[in-house]
Amino acid sequence: MTRLIDLSHAIEHGMTTYKGVAAPHICDYWTREQSRANYADGSAFQMGRIDMVSNTGTYLDAPFHRFEEGDDLSMLDLDRLASLPAIVVRRPFDAIGLATDAADLDGIDVAGRAVLVHTGWDRHWRTPAYYEAHPFLTEAAAQMLVARGARLVGIDSHNIDDTRPGTGRPVHRELLGADVLICEHMTNLGSLPDTGFAFTAVPPKIVGMGTFPVRAFAQVDPA
Repeated sequence: MTRLIDLSHAIEHGMTTYKGVAAPHICDYWTREQSRANYADGSAFQMGRIDMVSNTGTYLDAPFHRFEEGDDLSMLDLDRLASLPAIVVRRPFDAIGLATDAADLDGIDVAGRAVLVHTGWDRHWRTPAYYEAHPFLTEAAAQMLVARGARLVGIDSHNIDDTRPGTGRPVHRELLGADVLICEHMTNLGSLPDTGFAFTAVPPKIVGMGTFPVRAFAQVDPA
């Protein structure tokens, strides 16, 4: 029987994904008490409301996030998002450091696959350490992934780029410039096999937006 493995963080009222960026505000738009007055049989329901920056929780970056002329979320065909053959690249930060370079990907078959970089950094999620020096890919690693035909690249870290001042976010530029999608702030990659599974991360079909949270998950077939 196929196993489904959740790879997304939950989104909660007031949580921080990026320091200095507004937290989501989640509340009732219409409470159950308000709704009861509209139904003779006493039926009740809740309608929710959320005010949220698009870069919240586990999210997908489309090319429009970086390039004005790039595809926005509404332009992404489902075959770019769902049931992608996938591979995990193990890069434990506490054993090998923070940077993943091109040489670290040499010999790995990424063609046509979602490449998920497992660093273990998600253990720091919603702690002060999460926002400090964190695992990332180098520009050369991104260029190699593009050249070898990766379809999507995900990471369980604060950002796929080195976010220290003056770095210019070259990984976003290289990947999104080649229509390779990005999934950031992933979790639970340690529960996945190295290969032999499918990956899905589908955002809502929103016009004029390049980033939005996803429910990312893996489908693992029995051995």
